[in-house]
Amino acid sequence: MALKNGSNLDTHFPSPADAGNSIHHQGFKITTRKLPILKAEPIEQMTSKLGISPPEMIFGDNSVSIEHASSGWAIVFNAYDALDRVDKTGGSMLQVAHSRAWQSTREKKHEGITEVVKPFDWSYTTDYKGTLHSASRTFKPSISTIPIELLKRPDPILFFDEIVLYEDEMADNGITMLSCKIRVMPARLLLLCRFFMRLDSVLFRIRDTRVYVEFATGEVIREHVAREESYEAVRLVGLYQAFMVRIAINLMLQNLASGREDVHAQMRDANRLAELLPITNRSLECLTS
Repeated sequence: MALKNGSNLDTHFPSPADAGNSIHHQGFKITTRKLPILKAEPIEQMTSKLGISPPEMIFGDNSVSIEHASSGWAIVFNAYDALDRVDKTGGSMLQVAHSRAWQSTREKKHEGITEVVKPFDWSYTTDYKGTLHSASRTFKPSISTIPIELLKRPDPILFFDEIVLYEDEMADNGITMLSCKIRVMPARLLLLCRFFMRLDSVLFRIRDTRVYVEFATGEVIREHVAREESYEAVRLVGLYQAFMVRIAINLMLQNLASGREDVHAQMRDANRLAELLPITNRSLECLTS
């Protein structure tokens, strides 16, 4: 796949078998591609082009795209462009308790670095909202919101997929991940691209980009929501306790059928945390003609 800067970071030319899964519906083509983790050579190429070392697990060939053939409009989500949005200025530095452990895992690639750059190098935080391909149609600020009630309807799912773009375990001190999932119903579709970070004893962070398409009208809404809270603040304000209550209730409802749940695994659940973390920034956009 050719990226926005004209580079091509595919490990190979895709065969028909791995060119992706697609559905054509109401004038739109939705495609997902899910391939193995990148090997050493393409990772080195990506590192050189990005100017930063990529996460431990990089799925550089994975992508999700929504295309509208008649207008030539498309939006694509891929790992390279997402990582290219990671802050590379070094203007915001953050020292954390686990930075030395993290640095030791990267020392051969980052000789001389004594501080952790936030978000570069440590969390790979990105404000990525997708890569837009269009000669005339662009996103503009809007007050139109995604119609949640319509999405709650029990409509048939014509197409569903989810992929991981990158992931890093932060030297066993947490997790940082960028993933996408998309579902297509007869009248509409919703794509969610989610960045999730949990740095143990330090910080929770979620960045959600949602793209909503109403097929009948061609309306496209893009929403970006940032959520963040310190690990300690979550505990102090009782959010952590509320989270544990949720786990207890779920266990009782399940009658412990699945055995004892791993609390640490629950802390990886961005869906539950997204209900608890405060919103720090939100933007709404609509596609214009």
